[in-house]
Amino acid sequence: MTIDRMATDGDGRSFRPPRGFLAGRTALVTGAARRVGRTLALALAHEGACVVLHFRTSETEASDTATSIIEQGGTCHLVKGDLAETEAAADLVENAAVVAGQPIDILVNNAAVFAPATARQTTAEAWDRFQAVNLRAPFLLAQGLVRQLPPGTAGDVINLGDTRVLSPDAGYLPYTASKMGLHDLTRSLAGALAPQVRVNELLLGPVLPPEVPGGEYEHVPRESLPTRRFPTLDDVAGGMLFFLGNPAVTGQFLCIDGGGHLL
Repeated sequence: MTIDRMATDGDGRSFRPPRGFLAGRTALVTGAARRVGRTLALALAHEGACVVLHFRTSETEASDTATSIIEQGGTCHLVKGDLAETEAAADLVENAAVVAGQPIDILVNNAAVFAPATARQTTAEAWDRFQAVNLRAPFLLAQGLVRQLPPGTAGDVINLGDTRVLSPDAGYLPYTASKMGLHDLTRSLAGALAPQVRVNELLLGPVLPPEVPGGEYEHVPRESLPTRRFPTLDDVAGGMLFFLGNPAVTGQFLCIDGGGHLL
């Protein structure tokens, strides 16, 4: 392909979106009550988006996050649902749009089931739950986004993945398998939903100590990472905002892991 002319909007000198560039947009963040989801919700609100916080059981934490957004001048709503239930996942985006009073045009699939389990330890019930929450729900939510998105309105899906998809971890087999499915789903949806909806993925390394025993923080020394630092919550939010602010990017993944995927 030969490019003989560059078409630009404006004077071509802008290399980053302006502050508040998400004003007028409405975002649904799953698992937004705390940890990574809370940070992503706060970052979206800081850039002007109306945010709908999804939670399953952490209602107090979700309310606290909503209060923080409102106190900073943002707009926020709450929606509850168990993403392991097919109907709840399928209806969540439309329910969020009703609560917000406007269509959802940003979907952040953050909620996930995470726990160590080997092939021998994994039961059929556990396998089904990992697949339901980590893979089926993001697909159903993306379908829901498209259903309620008005014609001519652009949308974004940001999937939260894991760098384990690049180097499978036998100690987290059902979790890794579900995230590998999400990794492939990201590319598939990016092609299927273009040009109206862009779909991208953040692959995270160890950002916060896990809530379950074990985990990468116990066996990945900081000094072994190329950057000599673990990624922070702000780094994750920055990756999300990069995807949302760059209309030329879809079907891509960004590793936020201190370079750990290089090891």
